[in-house]
Amino acid sequence: MRSILVTGADGQLGSEIKKLSRLYPRYEFTFSGRETLDLGNLCTMEDFFDGKHFDAIINCAAYTAVDKAESEPELADTINHRFVSMLAKIAKIKKSALIHISTDYVFDGQNCRPYVETDPTDPQGVYGRTKQKGESAILATAPANTLIIRTSWVYSSFGTNFVKTMLRLGRERDTLGVIFDQIGTPTYAEDLARTILDILPKISNEAPEIYHYSNEGAISWYDFAKTIFELSDLACQINPLTTDEYPTQAKRPHYSLLNKSKIKNDFDISIPYWKDSLRTCLEELGAKA
Repeated sequence: MRSILVTGADGQLGSEIKKLSRLYPRYEFTFSGRETLDLGNLCTMEDFFDGKHFDAIINCAAYTAVDKAESEPELADTINHRFVSMLAKIAKIKKSALIHISTDYVFDGQNCRPYVETDPTDPQGVYGRTKQKGESAILATAPANTLIIRTSWVYSSFGTNFVKTMLRLGRERDTLGVIFDQIGTPTYAEDLARTILDILPKISNEAPEIYHYSNEGAISWYDFAKTIFELSDLACQINPLTTDEYPTQAKRPHYSLLNKSKIKNDFDISIPYWKDSLRTCLEELGAKA
């Protein structure tokens, strides 16, 4: 396996894969962003893949504006579902391995224990529903050597995310309210990127497999924000809010911890603790005290 296509190359995960790519000289990477593959225009896909073969495709592309998706359901469905369906068919025809990134938002957040891959999905908003439909399209097409990796609370030194937003607001404000009754685990995109590149040569399955990946541990958004400020030496006062006190367009899962035993056991990997990875990201951003 040598030639690797990475879609969504301008996003957080795609950017982290690009950063790490120099450490994997055995791979020949092609990075596809908005300029080379317009996800909103499915007619361009056949032209893009015409005459090309990739040993593996890593699909990092997604419509991730959770609240905005409520008012743009067709665009969210095009990118998160219809594009993914076509990508799975192309991967099957060309016999390319496929890694597709999905989300904890496919669950309803009502569990009292970490979700395993076989738990029923019940997305509560447009974003989660379109991502779930993308998963279903892959499973229905059933290309060999395909992995669906669900992840949660992704952040990075690239792009827009919770960590960078908290750093900005912490410098601008004296007080800030953050939700404390939504529980999950952050995922440092560099950790996920490294895992994807490490497991690529180990993929060998006849039908698609679903895996869960996030950093280790369990926290609320409030705890996450508190730790960001503490590690960055920001004096902003954080007040805990309930979900009802901070209404949003899209409903979010109250509990979305992911059980990662399957990916750890099948690929013999270890996963960093969330606070250790946060420190690494803050050092990358030059924000660590």
